[in-house]
Amino acid sequence: MTFTGFDDRAQAGRALAAELQRHGYERPLVLALPRGGVPIAAEVARVLKAPLDLLLVRKIGVPWQKELAAAAVVDGERQDVVYNTDVMNAAGLTPKDLQPQLDDELAEIERRRKLYLKGQPPQSIAGRTAIVVDDGIATGTTVKAALKALKRRKPKKLVLAVPVAPPEAVAALRPHVDELICLQQPEPFGAIGYFYRDFHQVPDEEVIQLLAQAAEINSGS
Repeated sequence: MTFTGFDDRAQAGRALAAELQRHGYERPLVLALPRGGVPIAAEVARVLKAPLDLLLVRKIGVPWQKELAAAAVVDGERQDVVYNTDVMNAAGLTPKDLQPQLDDELAEIERRRKLYLKGQPPQSIAGRTAIVVDDGIATGTTVKAALKALKRRKPKKLVLAVPVAPPEAVAALRPHVDELICLQQPEPFGAIGYFYRDFHQVPDEEVIQLLAQAAEINSGS
C-alpha cells in the first residue's frame, strides 16, 4: 500500500501554507493548537508573513467521567468558557459544578502561556483573519469549542486549516468557520499519526524555539 501522507509536521505545514497563500488573506494571524499544531503553524506564519500565537484550550470533563467533555475553556484576550449544553443537561450539571475544574484548567493555561510565551499577552483577533492550525483533527470536539469562543471575539474572517481530517469531522466543523482548508480527507481515517512518517510528541522545548523564531522573523519584517 502506498503511503500518501506527510513526511513530518514541517512538510505538512509547507503544503498547507502554499494552499493558504493562494487565498490572499488580509491581516492574517495564525493561531496554533499546542503542541502538535505549532510546527505546522510556524511554517504557515513564515510563508504568510503573519504573527504566530497559541490557541490554548482545555477540556472540562464530567466530574465522574473526565473524558466526556462538558465544557472547554479557551484562552485569548479574554478567557471564554463554552458549555456543551446537551452533556450538561444529560448529566444534571450546572456551571457551578464545573467551577473547581475550571479553576484548575485556567491555572494550567496560565502555566503554559508563561512557559511557551514568557507570559506575553494573547494577541487580539478583532478585525483580523484568524487562521486556526493543528496537525490534524480526529473528533473535532475541542476545536469546535475553540472556534465558538473565537467567533465571539469578532474576527474579520475565521479560517480552520489542517493537513488531514476525516470527512465527517470536516463536515461537522465547516458551519463554525468562514473557510475550512483540509489537504487530505482519507476514509477510513483511524488516527492522525497514521498520516505522518514522523509523528513524534512535540516537546516543550521545540514549541518554545519555534515561537521565538516566529516572533523574531515577524519583528524584523
